Amino acid sequence: MEQTIQLIIFFGLTSLVGLITYLKCRKITRDSSDSKDYFLAGGGLSWVVVAGSLMMTNISAEQIVGMNGAQTLLIAWWEIAAAIGLIILAKWLIPIYYKYNCTTTTELLERKYQDKGIRAMVSILFMLGYAFILLPVVLYTGSLFMKSMFGLSISVTFLAIIFAVVGAVYAIFGGLRAIAISDSLNGVGLLVMGVIVSYLALNAVNWDLTGIPIERITLVGDTQSDIPWHTLLTGMIFIQIFYWGTNMVITQRALAAKSVKEAQKGLYAAVVMKLIIPIIVVLPGLVAFKLYGDVGDVAYGKLVGDILPSWMSGAFAAVMAGAVLSSFNSCLNSAAALYTCDIHQNYVNSNADVRKIGTRVALLFTLISLCLVPIFAQSSSIISLLQQLNGLYSMPVLAAFICALAFKDVNAKAIKIGLVFGVVVYAVFTFVWSPLHFIHMMAITLAATILVTLALSKLVFGPQTASGQLISD
Repeated sequence: MEQTIQLIIFFGLTSLVGLITYLKCRKITRDSSDSKDYFLAGGGLSWVVVAGSLMMTNISAEQIVGMNGAQTLLIAWWEIAAAIGLIILAKWLIPIYYKYNCTTTTELLERKYQDKGIRAMVSILFMLGYAFILLPVVLYTGSLFMKSMFGLSISVTFLAIIFAVVGAVYAIFGGLRAIAISDSLNGVGLLVMGVIVSYLALNAVNWDLTGIPIERITLVGDTQSDIPWHTLLTGMIFIQIFYWGTNMVITQRALAAKSVKEAQKGLYAAVVMKLIIPIIVVLPGLVAFKLYGDVGDVAYGKLVGDILPSWMSGAFAAVMAGAVLSSFNSCLNSAAALYTCDIHQNYVNSNADVRKIGTRVALLFTLISLCLVPIFAQSSSIISLLQQLNGLYSMPVLAAFICALAFKDVNAKAIKIGLVFGVVVYAVFTFVWSPLHFIHMMAITLAATILVTLALSKLVFGPQTASGQLISD
């Protein structure tokens, strides 16, 4: 009987969000050849929707399940440092993106260098990261949560297929506008239910966290911890600048605002929310450690299943499903935007049907991510693995943006070689030789890539020629 109540509430709330989204989007006509209309919601998002969509795209199952699964306070640094990345995006980067009228973040590189090859290379790196890292992780962690919360006997892969199908429908038929509206609705529910879970979790242990090892309740990590304190001074800040400032999945929401000011208001609202989020993504994991011990990524689902009444757990499952779908369909939409705008329209057909091409890309990425779910299921700590693998493309891409924005007359050929160099260097640090923590190695990769790029530009290729001259700021 209890499980029936859970399922009724779950499907009822999920259907309600879908119905409201449909009603808000059904009368809006789209131009299938207009990439800004489909991928940036026609540039009409309010600051409230920008903030809500940002949070729901970022805080999905891989964050809630993975960060609580770490069962340590140290993991809160990912959220605290994120506020810095958001401020940098709001104050400095968003005005630049709007100045150059960018549909994708990578378009800025083409406009700065007058070289569409750089834009294409960075887009490919983004798309590879989405297809082989982010999308399968989102599907896996969301499915794992549902399985552990409800004690389901069906496989994680089967649940991943369900999430993938529904997420693809949102991304393909609704575009960014539908995604953003559903994000905002689910975002309110997630914040409310997340705080309730944290309150009930603390209540379950009588607000007493004694007995948890000191290394799990400190913000100063030693060398052997997931986040050693000294990594906060090196790679951590650059990870945040990349994620919030150049990553299409995130920045796309701010690019779709009504104006620069509207985007900035949404971003500053997101900063406030990020400082509250550790209550949701860290605290329950600590309580789970006290109750169950070191249980890893199943901690959050098990805790929620134990402390919430049946009717409330159905509601929470609905907002969690919304969070999973938000990240998944947002990533699909961004991947489709990158391919359509940066590759297809530049190299194949400039007048292509945006929606048709985007649909094909979304379906392809859905299939690839589903095939990789069983591989990520073998990971012992999904959040650490996710952050580590992201370095394969995040630092080379960030190096390209830094060279574009901070230096003058950098040769486009040097940027391209630098991108390849950065990927290879970080791959060696990750899979062959790892002398330091991966966050340090990210900072080293970034610095080395920038230095190699600048050296090649100055000593080998020379300053940018007139045919590829930088647009003055």
